[in-house]
Amino acid sequence: MPAYEKSADAIAKLTPEQFNVTQRNGTERAGTGALLGNKAPGIYVDIVSGEPLFASADKYESGCGWPSFTKPIEPANVAELTDTAYGMVRTEVRSRHGDSHLGHVFDDGPRDRGGLRYCINSASLRFVHRDDMEREGYGAYLPQVEEVG
Repeated sequence: MPAYEKSADAIAKLTPEQFNVTQRNGTERAGTGALLGNKAPGIYVDIVSGEPLFASADKYESGCGWPSFTKPIEPANVAELTDTAYGMVRTEVRSRHGDSHLGHVFDDGPRDRGGLRYCINSASLRFVHRDDMEREGYGAYLPQVEEVG
């Protein structure tokens, strides 16, 4: 298994918005994320560490304004922490190895798919198309990515 980690080099390559979201626990404006409407087959990895986080097969349109997923592709790569900011109690989602702020998880997702909605900032993710997964070292996750139909 590859070693996924946060590095100064990876942080230096982030755009200001990616830095704000992943390193300062920011949130991109609803409806503005580059990956919100992405319907291509592949996986979503941490923009900082590259660790696999979500599969396109688990992405759905929730109407919340951010990419939404029903579950992580690799649960061990996702940490869930209590977030009490802004007078609310929510569950923050962070990448385990990169320690990037990803978004939050809520229990209002599709019931027939587990009931969870991982509401994730596009700025914290990099999309790896199914055609590139093997070459980029993510071939083990190909069975979890739907066929192009």
